[in-house]
Amino acid sequence: MPKSITTYWNPLNSDNKAQWQAIAGLEGMVEELTLSVDQETGEYTRLTRFYPQADTKDFGSKSHNYPEEIFIVSGRLYDRAFEMWLETGHYASRPPYEVHGSFYTDIGCVVLEISFPNRVA
Repeated sequence: MPKSITTYWNPLNSDNKAQWQAIAGLEGMVEELTLSVDQETGEYTRLTRFYPQADTKDFGSKSHNYPEEIFIVSGRLYDRAFEMWLETGHYASRPPYEVHGSFYTDIGCVVLEISFPNRVA
């Protein structure tokens, strides 16, 4: 089965707020919206929204055994693993096992993530 398809809608429009899901343990700080998923491979595209002052330091850094790509759609996000602000327009292609996070944002941030969990290292 190919990746799911939804055509021409704006997930950032306030009319679509109900589509977003809080991330367990980060309620009121971070939420996500899966845009598409391939049920066969597990590959997915999603948006993650960090509200102003969101801080994931209590969850520490993370890594996983598959590659992913991220693009900062809006705002800015501080990645403590790299001691770097990722701002609107930043892009990264993360290799498997790359440590990233924890994260903090002062003004809020929306991140586009494309993950490839079937491409394990």
